[in-house]
Amino acid sequence: MTTIAILGLGNMGKALAKRLAGKTDLVLASRDSAAATAFAATLPAGVTVLDQAGAIAKANIVVLALPFDTALETAANPALAGKVVIDISNPVKADFSGLAIGHTTSAAEQVQAAAPAAKVVKAFNTIFAGLFDLPAAQTSDVPVFVAGNDEAAVAAVSDIATLAGFAVEKTGGIDAARLLEPLGMLNIRFGYGLGRGTGIAPRWTKLAA
Repeated sequence: MTTIAILGLGNMGKALAKRLAGKTDLVLASRDSAAATAFAATLPAGVTVLDQAGAIAKANIVVLALPFDTALETAANPALAGKVVIDISNPVKADFSGLAIGHTTSAAEQVQAAAPAAKVVKAFNTIFAGLFDLPAAQTSDVPVFVAGNDEAAVAAVSDIATLAGFAVEKTGGIDAARLLEPLGMLNIRFGYGLGRGTGIAPRWTKLAA
């Protein structure tokens, strides 16, 4: 069975854990182990709480549910070699006015450079955590945009998105994150700057020819 480790239990880490718990072997890691243990107790049985090193060692797939700077630092851990690493971050500025990097590079590409022996996949960065609280039937056609250079890793992350109750939109290699991160920022602007709330997500609609 695939073992998924979620590093970081902010809004997105918890949201993803809620959707995956009971459906796969799940490991959680947080700087606050007591809070992580208390959260795990609210989930279906079988969720393990470990420190970061233990979680990485146990998992096949590691979700960096962390702010970009912390994700980049974590990606340098040599223990990630050979593992699928999911980067969900948007490299937003401290004041949320825009992205700190973009267009010629991306957070995902920098994470891949920091973890050259890992298989980095960009996913989940265009979805607000609040959507995970809805019934899965209401999010089944909301796409998770997925980008990565390793086809098997992209397929594995696509399966996770489906397992979590979302649709999948594959966007090509890891360089597609240069487009996905601005899309995530646009969603943040709609949600907060323009007052549309967090019950929104971008998706493509195919129109009849």
